[in-house]
Amino acid sequence: MEGEVDHRSTRRDFVRGSLRRADLHPDPWEQMRRWLQDAAATDNFDPTAMALATANASGEPSVRFVLLKHFDVRGICWYTDSRSQKGRELQSNPHAAAVFYWPELDRQLRLQGQVETLPEADAEAYFRQRPLGSRLAAAASEQSRSIADRAALEARVAELAAEYPNGEVPRNPAWLGYRLAPSRFEFWQGRSNRLHDRFVYVADGTDWRIERLMP
Repeated sequence: MEGEVDHRSTRRDFVRGSLRRADLHPDPWEQMRRWLQDAAATDNFDPTAMALATANASGEPSVRFVLLKHFDVRGICWYTDSRSQKGRELQSNPHAAAVFYWPELDRQLRLQGQVETLPEADAEAYFRQRPLGSRLAAAASEQSRSIADRAALEARVAELAAEYPNGEVPRNPAWLGYRLAPSRFEFWQGRSNRLHDRFVYVADGTDWRIERLMP
């Protein structure tokens, strides 16, 4: 590619809503539940997709999209191969940040905090409820490791399918669940002329302190 790709003139206004302090529930988990519900109601094809940022022991960051699978007041949870880049980074640096973006509503939700591994029983239970194709793929893949070509990957899946014709493919012990326990939430509502509404919930003992931030 030659020359500069210039998007400085690419812009749009944010006109789909506003956010006032009075609109916020005092519990960020309830506020998150409401926003996820709103996103799903817009026919967003993937409202639980979140960008998950991790960093290695040297502080070098990496980010990718994962799917939120469940949450409660203890944190947000997802599942992945612990041998992946994110798994290795969380092993050495168990802190992460996540962001949801719902363009149909001009909304973002950011969370950050410490990450812990879920009990093996949780990973096993979720693995068992996944479709067979997903279970075979997870068992065949050593996520993030190099492989010669796609044919080699598909051959691994085929071998497992032949080995377990009843569909009872076992979960690799490296395939785990994770929970991010937020110490901070930020709810962002896009507004016209870039005067966005931003509210942050910061953990304050057993309570949450809510502050408005400048856009």
